[in-house]
Amino acid sequence: MGNLFSLQGKTALVTGASRGLGQGMSVGLAEAGAEVIGVGTRDLSDTQAKVESAGGKFHQIIKDLSKQGAAAELAAEAIKVTGRIDILLNNAGIIRRSNLEEFSDEDWYQVIDVNQHAVFQLSREIGKHMLENGAGKIINIASMLSFQGGLKVPAYTASKHAVAGLTKSFANEWSSKGINVNAIAPGYMATDNTAPIRENPERNEFITSRIPQGRWGTPDDLKGAAVFLASDAAAYVNGQVLCVDGGWMSS
Repeated sequence: MGNLFSLQGKTALVTGASRGLGQGMSVGLAEAGAEVIGVGTRDLSDTQAKVESAGGKFHQIIKDLSKQGAAAELAAEAIKVTGRIDILLNNAGIIRRSNLEEFSDEDWYQVIDVNQHAVFQLSREIGKHMLENGAGKIINIASMLSFQGGLKVPAYTASKHAVAGLTKSFANEWSSKGINVNAIAPGYMATDNTAPIRENPERNEFITSRIPQGRWGTPDDLKGAAVFLASDAAAYVNGQVLCVDGGWMSS
C-alpha cells in the first residue's frame, strides 16, 4: 500500500512555493520522494532548506506569473531543469480586498491574471509535455470561495470559481490520455492572505466557531491531500475539488 503513495522518481513543479501553503505542500511532496522545482516572486531559500531537511532535492525559479508570457517561459525553464515534469501544483495566488463599489480595475486584473490566467496557461503548457509522456498529475488550488461568494473579494471569488471549472474542463479532455487533473480547496488557513481576517476579533471568532474541527488550518494540513492527488493512489480520481477545511463545508 505504501508504494501507492510514493513519489520516488517524480518531479513536481510548485508555484507560489516561497511560503505558506505552497511551502508546506512542497515539503510534503518531498517527504513522499518527489524532486521539487519551486516557483516564486522572491527568494525561496527558506523552502529549499525545509525540503532539503526532509531529504528532498530542490530547485528554485524566480518568476512573476502576472507578467504576459511568464507561464510559457516558466514551463520551458522548468522542463530544462530536470527534463521531465510529472506533477504540476498550481498554487500561486493573490488576493485584493475592497468594498465592491470601490474595487478597482487594476486590482481585478491583477488577481485574475495570477489566479486564473496563469493556471490555464501553465496547465496548458506543462500539459503538452505530459501528453508527450503519456502521464501526469495536475493539482490546482481552489478555495472555499470556489463555492461561496465571500466579502470584499470579487476578483478572488471569480478566479477561484474559475479554477474549479478549469479543473473539470481539463480533466474531461485529458483523463483518457493519462493525465489526472484535480483541485484542493483549502478551508480557512492561517497564512499571510488571511492575516487581516484573523486580526479582526469578531470575524475570527465567527469563522473559528463555524469550523467543526475548531481551529484554522495550517500548511501541514494540505500535505496529505497533495501527496494523495499526486500519487498512484489517485489514479482513478479526476475532475474533483477536494475540500480540506476542517468540516467547514458540512457546517
